[in-house]
Amino acid sequence: MSSETWTIRRVLTWTTQHFEKRQVDAPRLTAEILLSHVLKTGRVRLYVDLDRPLSKEELSAFRALIERRLSGEPTQYLTGTREFYNRAFKVDARVLIPRPETELLVEAALRVLPKDAPARALDVCTGSGCIAISLAAERPQLSVTATDLSPDACALARENAETLKVSDRVTVLQGDLFSPLPPDARFHVIVSNPPYIATHEIAGLSAEVRREPKLALDGGPDGLVALKRVVSEARKWLEPGGLLALEMGETQGPAVLELLRAAGYEDARVEKDLERRERMAFGTQPAASGPQG
Repeated sequence: MSSETWTIRRVLTWTTQHFEKRQVDAPRLTAEILLSHVLKTGRVRLYVDLDRPLSKEELSAFRALIERRLSGEPTQYLTGTREFYNRAFKVDARVLIPRPETELLVEAALRVLPKDAPARALDVCTGSGCIAISLAAERPQLSVTATDLSPDACALARENAETLKVSDRVTVLQGDLFSPLPPDARFHVIVSNPPYIATHEIAGLSAEVRREPKLALDGGPDGLVALKRVVSEARKWLEPGGLLALEMGETQGPAVLELLRAAGYEDARVEKDLERRERMAFGTQPAASGPQG
């Protein structure tokens, strides 16, 4: 960028073209998001003020974000927020960035959780807390427990719960999958978006995804290590008739379906996301069996 006057219009045009040349995803949208962040305004306001010049300080801050984005740092880490289920969640390098398809997991859980009665839900591998907090925000009588192996992720999930005013009903516990739970805990719904990418595939991911915590991505040699454990261990913690809802990789449907059936879940099934990819799997705790010990 030269020392000439840079208006919002000129900055957006230049940055979009620069991002296109460098093959940044959604170049125009990314430019708008980063500039909105620097100017502390909404994207719509940018178009109202297209001819407004940027100050030297604003231009310098924006230039710094451009360089960080081109180095592979995700846009959401640069702005520190990610919209999920109509709420703004704080995100940073401590956690996986919430994806739109994970909202479908929230919707599936909400379909079986009562709107006006107490219930209990568990979110395993909570990360930013987006699933647990969204469930609690949508169901005012729901108590949610969330677990994560990463102490840093747990700290951020607690912060998000506090900011979004559900910390009185969302308990975040640090530990490996179900290990932090009290022995008598039981849940009507267990939801999990565990790491499910095969270890050998991680090196081939985009630079942006590789910036996310490996702990939240690496699912072991076949991508199924965490999924196998969640499927097998969840039955101990589910109430009779309770639902297990999982996110998985788009090629893992047959394997996860077999895991669910082998573990004794009823109504085991996989469902597709909005792009027609098999990304979710479900199983129901048999009503007559009760929790498994």
